[in-house]
Amino acid sequence: MTEKRSKTSAHVEKRDPPQMKSVVISVVAIAITMLWAYWPTLIRMAAKWGSDPSYSHGYLVPLFAVGLLWMRRSGLDATSFGKNWWGLALIVAGIALRIAGARYSVDWFDALSLMPVIAGICLLFGGSAFLVWALPAIAFLFFMIPLPYRVEIKLQAPLRQIGTIASVYIMQTIGLPALPEGNIIVVGETRLGVAEACSGLRMLMIFFALTTAVALVSQRPLWERILIVVSAVPIALTTNVIRIAVTGCLYSLDYSHLAELVFHDLAGWLMMPFALVLLWFEFWILSKIVITEDDNPVSVSLDAGHATT
Repeated sequence: MTEKRSKTSAHVEKRDPPQMKSVVISVVAIAITMLWAYWPTLIRMAAKWGSDPSYSHGYLVPLFAVGLLWMRRSGLDATSFGKNWWGLALIVAGIALRIAGARYSVDWFDALSLMPVIAGICLLFGGSAFLVWALPAIAFLFFMIPLPYRVEIKLQAPLRQIGTIASVYIMQTIGLPALPEGNIIVVGETRLGVAEACSGLRMLMIFFALTTAVALVSQRPLWERILIVVSAVPIALTTNVIRIAVTGCLYSLDYSHLAELVFHDLAGWLMMPFALVLLWFEFWILSKIVITEDDNPVSVSLDAGHATT
């Protein structure tokens, strides 16, 4: 019986490497085909990353996705690999989404179709277990896709209004004669315009990607990781409001040159460190309000008849 079992295991060991090799070859071949098919889409996205500061983090998203797969490699069980033909459904759905993007001239659909196609390939050649393992990295690729122009415009309007009203409130609280006129802040004789570029959308997009990355690599409970991702909104809004308020204060103190320097040049360098400080403060608060109990086993002595720790 033992000899028969050893022969069976030896047979499996001999069979698995060729099977694994065929899977790897198939995946590499399809990856090359996808790279060829999506090359124009990738070029358009890269052009957007290089020209629009709101998506300058796009270069880092694929690198982080690969790094995330590497960090999760211990949860990958090669013996659970197996073909799942439902992956074809995801691939077909991605192709249909891309065709719809070409038909209606929506580049966002074209870029978004990359995600279901990748997920379909993982499911087709690796099975459901492989897809579950790779899904966080695939979902993170969403942050490299620029938002549609109409969505950006719809988001900028309320963000500009929030930035204007909140920064005016701060300046009035500290005694400055600040008044809002639409998206313009009147500080004394200075009129500070909160333009589309000052809406805070750039900070919001970058910080959403950052907090999601932190949540994915964090070992904290699920509800804490969700809270970390959601906190990207108030943190990004707070940093932008403080930026506008500080600029208004400098204008009111006749430091117009310094105000221009802070508002346009130093803001991009100062906002991210300040946002990271707020994120660290959030982690510190969570560590104080959430107490993790140590699981100390209790040993029972049969002779003494009582428990000892």
